[in-house]
Amino acid sequence: MVTKGSILYEGKAKKVYSLQNNNHDNQCVLEFKDDLTAFDGNLKDSRDGKGILNNKISSQLLNYLENQGVSTHFIKCLSDREMLVTKTKIIPIEVVVRNIVAGSLVNRLGLEKGTELAYPVVEFYYKEDKLKDPLINEHHAIAINLATSYQLKEMSNLALRINQLLKQYFYDLNLILVDFKLEFGRVSGEIILSDEITPDTCRLWDKLTKESLDKDNFRENKRDVLAGYEELYQRIQRRLEKDV
Repeated sequence: MVTKGSILYEGKAKKVYSLQNNNHDNQCVLEFKDDLTAFDGNLKDSRDGKGILNNKISSQLLNYLENQGVSTHFIKCLSDREMLVTKTKIIPIEVVVRNIVAGSLVNRLGLEKGTELAYPVVEFYYKEDKLKDPLINEHHAIAINLATSYQLKEMSNLALRINQLLKQYFYDLNLILVDFKLEFGRVSGEIILSDEITPDTCRLWDKLTKESLDKDNFRENKRDVLAGYEELYQRIQRRLEKDV
């Protein structure tokens, strides 16, 4: 039985706890919160049940990637809001993969929202709230000791591999994977996927209607944000039932 210990870290969307059993000091518990934030925390709200949906969605997606040979920190889902994960040393770089023009890319490159990119674009962002997570390149990352050249290449390759897998996965759910954010951590010299994969960290559009099933509904004050999360979860569940 897994018993939570002291809180190690609290972020915008999750709390991280140690385990009371010292025999498992290489593991920790992620607890998903109901909080919603956007625009570097300037827009804040909460939706009852959001954390439950994100835990269930992320558990299924991380488990799927594990089954496809991608190493992740995911061990198992513990409860509605909690998952057990391997403790990693997080590399302070957010890796973003973009397939379709949306979000900040519209203004940065002057492209029309919804334009399909000829090739997936991988971007690095320095994970630092005080600086509002600025866009950086590999030279910045190496110069300020965020990661080595090898680690950056490994994260980029893993991100593109995950993109291939998730694009097809979501396509089968009649969804377009527009873009998404990943975080990686180090454990025993290996770089593995960490954090979460949820509508908080992905842009997902319905193939026919182009309706968002992600946090853009909160950012842009469109449809009820939780309805999109629930719709995604139900589509994942239908796929699971079909595969049984």
